[in-house]
Amino acid sequence: MSAYLIVRMQVTDPAKFEAYKALSTTAVQTYGGRFLARGGRTEVLEGEPEDRRIVVVEFPSFEQAKACYDSPEYRKARDARAGAAEGQLLVVEGL
Repeated sequence: MSAYLIVRMQVTDPAKFEAYKALSTTAVQTYGGRFLARGGRTEVLEGEPEDRRIVVVEFPSFEQAKACYDSPEYRKARDARAGAAEGQLLVVEGL
């Protein structure tokens, strides 16, 4: 069953964030993930305003999404993101 990694990030250093994007792409691809949305146009239809970058990644399973997040490859990406962005990452199992 597919799972979706949902990311909401406030980028504070766009230049430094580029290194994170490259490293996170490698990690996602290594663990079978596929970007469905990556910082494109957004519009809040209900609720509080959202000005963070939104990313949605599909993985083959909940376990694969967790394995990616816990991987050495993604650890490098997280280290590169330090000081460049802060936010929330969550994984949700699909139907």
